[in-house]
Amino acid sequence: MKAELSFSAADMAQTRFAVSPMWEVVTSYRLLRSEQEQPLHRRWTAQVRPRLAEAGLDRGWLATVIPADGYLADFLNPTPADPFPTLTDELAAIRRTPADRVHVELDMLAAEQDLSRSARVRLLRQAPEAALDKITEEVAAYWELALAPYWDRIRRLLEADVFHRARQVAEYGAGRVLGDLHESVTWDAGTLHLVRRHCSLTRTETGSGLLLVPSAFAWPRVLTRSVPPDPPQLAYPARGIGTLWEPRPTGSTEAVAAVLGRSRTQLLAELDTPASTTELAHRCGLSAPGASQHLTALRDAGLVTAHRAGRSVLYARTTVADALLSPPTG
Repeated sequence: MKAELSFSAADMAQTRFAVSPMWEVVTSYRLLRSEQEQPLHRRWTAQVRPRLAEAGLDRGWLATVIPADGYLADFLNPTPADPFPTLTDELAAIRRTPADRVHVELDMLAAEQDLSRSARVRLLRQAPEAALDKITEEVAAYWELALAPYWDRIRRLLEADVFHRARQVAEYGAGRVLGDLHESVTWDAGTLHLVRRHCSLTRTETGSGLLLVPSAFAWPRVLTRSVPPDPPQLAYPARGIGTLWEPRPTGSTEAVAAVLGRSRTQLLAELDTPASTTELAHRCGLSAPGASQHLTALRDAGLVTAHRAGRSVLYARTTVADALLSPPTG
């Protein structure tokens, strides 16, 4: 199916970018549910899928409103008020979804999958406010388990895409950017053309303007949201996804070890991917209490972050630590 979105001068003036945590939630969750393995994200899925199953998040509320393919509930992607909303901002907007909007989107979900026996769907219909609270609680749990430990890395990729395209707008105009988002998107004579398999997208069915949302997990396609009077949203694969999960280079750690100590420096070096205290203690030849003490000190210094994942705590390196360990340039 081919969709066409026409643009007036006012629509062009209201076209903007946003980095949305909730778009990363829905696209990453769908990727984890997919039976088709994506080599680009293999390192991430290998770490996250077992945690997802252990926590039961592969069969909860998110599995109901984010099917493996086809339509997904639009209320999960409220229009961001600013370019860099927080997850807390977006969860609050989800909880404010009107009941009639929830009912409309449940009907759209039911048109593509059998929801007749779902107790969760019945609660969404009968008590939307209570059900939305449960959904946002599960989103927060999923975020801590699957995305928060990696968010520094993901956010850098998405922000770099936005800044690159903003520079393109300044140098070549918005039309150049709109035509360069994805192979299925073209720009011609004031109209954005999208080759899509699901749902139509026309200006008569949307609000004015356009919200462009780079995503680390949307590849290999684009996804859209069209809920008047909001502007249409287009989530597209961010530039540089192929390098997202590559090991980050580190230089000599001797100078860092002279300041932080050898054990703490070794722990930082091991955190190229998030890991638990037990894993890190084993890799570094430390006792679990000793590793925990060092990690607490590193967290207090802003060099690692801690994220609850079931009964474990995952530690992740921050951008400050990455810069500390990176090879010198020049």
